[in-house]
Amino acid sequence: MPETQHDMNIQWYPGHMTKTRRMIQSQLKNMDAVCEILDARIPVSSRNPDVEELTAGKPRLIVLNRIDIADTAATRAWTAYFREKGFAVLEANAKEGQGTARFAAAVRDLLAEKLAAYAEKGQTGRTLRVMILGIPNVGKSTFINKVAKRKTAKAEDRPGVTRSQQWVPVDRTLELMDTPGMLWPKFDDPMVGLHLAFTGAVRDEILDTETLACRLMEFLAQRYPQALAERYKVEIAPEDSGYDLLIKAGRRRGFMIRGGEVDTERMAKILLDEFRGGKLGRFTLELPEDIR
Repeated sequence: MPETQHDMNIQWYPGHMTKTRRMIQSQLKNMDAVCEILDARIPVSSRNPDVEELTAGKPRLIVLNRIDIADTAATRAWTAYFREKGFAVLEANAKEGQGTARFAAAVRDLLAEKLAAYAEKGQTGRTLRVMILGIPNVGKSTFINKVAKRKTAKAEDRPGVTRSQQWVPVDRTLELMDTPGMLWPKFDDPMVGLHLAFTGAVRDEILDTETLACRLMEFLAQRYPQALAERYKVEIAPEDSGYDLLIKAGRRRGFMIRGGEVDTERMAKILLDEFRGGKLGRFTLELPEDIR
């Protein structure tokens, strides 16, 4: 049985991330605004804390992506939370293009004062430049492709694909700078690491899949027990550990190996795939009241 301890330590900071940080710092002076793409299911865990310091003083737009697989009421609460903090907010499902058509208008609203100042100086039609930031696998490239109505940014469903900066024109007066996904050197809160792992923002190869699945089972049993019970046709007892639930679900799915044992590794992969793909339901793992 795998360990399910609470201090599961996830560290992932490849060398190219240090390079990305330096590139962002050097390019920020050329930007009119910064757009940060967050995963609507984990808006806190998917925010690189370094970005706050890096982008201080720049107008900022937050895109809550993947709203199609996040809890709708929770997304509304997060939108209100970030607006209260002074950010412009756009809710989106980049995969289907939901919300992306409103991006250019949201940027121009955010920069209305700057545009008015340009107009006063007779500088109408000046190109706005927006840096797009986000952690790996948050849907950044997919979002950019939809906004620009073209296939320019590389989009793959795995972390760390965009390796260098790319300029992407949206229209005659709006350009985006796509940047590589950037994590940070250390997750001080172990739950942040878990949330990133649950949603696939860190590579599965660096984690024990069964341990991760056990932790996800524990979380779902506490916060969304009905969805878990319905999807895997299991009864959840108060004393069940995540591993117990993994075994129950694997048995119901018929994932058996020699000797009558449950193939927990196979069940773990299925659980993570179905959670990430939205087949389990719409879940948000953290709420504004968790951090107030």
